[in-house]
Amino acid sequence: MKSLPATLAVVAALASTTCAHWTYDRIIVNDQVIGEPWQYVRHHSNGNNFLSDVTSTDMRCNIDGLLSGVNTSTYPVNAGDRLGFTIKDTFGHPGPQQVYISKAPADVKDYDGSGDWSKIYTLSDCRAKDCGTGDGVVKWATYRAQTFNFKLPAELPAGEYLLRAEGIAIHAAQKIKGAQFYVACAQIRVSSNGTGVPGPTIKFPGGYTANSTGILIPQIWSQITNYTSPGPKLWPEGTEEAHVLDGKVKQSD
Repeated sequence: MKSLPATLAVVAALASTTCAHWTYDRIIVNDQVIGEPWQYVRHHSNGNNFLSDVTSTDMRCNIDGLLSGVNTSTYPVNAGDRLGFTIKDTFGHPGPQQVYISKAPADVKDYDGSGDWSKIYTLSDCRAKDCGTGDGVVKWATYRAQTFNFKLPAELPAGEYLLRAEGIAIHAAQKIKGAQFYVACAQIRVSSNGTGVPGPTIKFPGGYTANSTGILIPQIWSQITNYTSPGPKLWPEGTEEAHVLDGKVKQSD
């Protein structure tokens, strides 16, 4: 059998890699996919490509994501609702999925994400019986996910917020700027009687460094036996990482 010409081999390799990339284009509310792509998620100009510079303001809502708020609708939700994101293409690399939230000082359409961010969700390694973890090597609950759900904290005060999805691919994270970040922000308006104070908080940029735990990993990804996600502790206090994907969505009528 003849081998592919060099040019075709490169194209095939790039296509395979690109298919493993993803972005987030719609939100899920109480298991229902809401609206059209980019209707409630800020449309960035980075396609399904990744970010690698944690010192950039692009880490907030991706490239040009800070400019598109005015063209993005804001969806009304209640504190305590089950929210989620759809993943365009598929979560095709090893690594965690995280969600941060940041309250806008006024209209979220005008908010640049420069305020405080609290982490409310992490989906990390898989610990279900069918994960095949007997060899001690980390398996990922995120792998091949196309949707995921999480709970919006009931303690969250009323207001308008950016809801930031962050997937991290760690297959090249043994070198500086090797970790790949896939980021997008939804705009939500929260109705609530909650009086909680989200925290601990970080800022983007500033909350991560190039050698933060979970971003720079000394070992080859396929050999690590444990993993700690970057960022602050989950809020509310006592919230635990998820280790099983909740990808439930309702069928359209």
